[in-house]
Amino acid sequence: MVDIDAFRREVYQVVTAIPCGKVATYGQLAWLVGYPAHSRLVGRVLRGAPGTPDMPSHRVVNSQGRTVPHWPEQRVLLQAEGVRFKENGCVDLRRCRWDVAGADVDSVPGGAGREEAD
Repeated sequence: MVDIDAFRREVYQVVTAIPCGKVATYGQLAWLVGYPAHSRLVGRVLRGAPGTPDMPSHRVVNSQGRTVPHWPEQRVLLQAEGVRFKENGCVDLRRCRWDVAGADVDSVPGGAGREEAD
């Protein structure tokens, strides 16, 4: 069973580590906090995230690069950071996905020594 409070804290910590101009997927965040099968729970946690500059939840998209429905500001915020979009409206994940392997994974819970299989 997932301790939702601990899960929320870890997800928030990872989200704050996503660099400006990069995005992460719900699945990537779930994997980083040690619950790879809980990407939907990541989405629910982020739905209740505080909307502050310290919590850049706008940098999280789905596995195809789609932004949150009914949140047009997300795209505006991402574009302002230089995130590129494809013609179909999805984030260009090849160019803008956060490379955790090249990041300071010591500051990311559960990130040290992991290889992503997404």
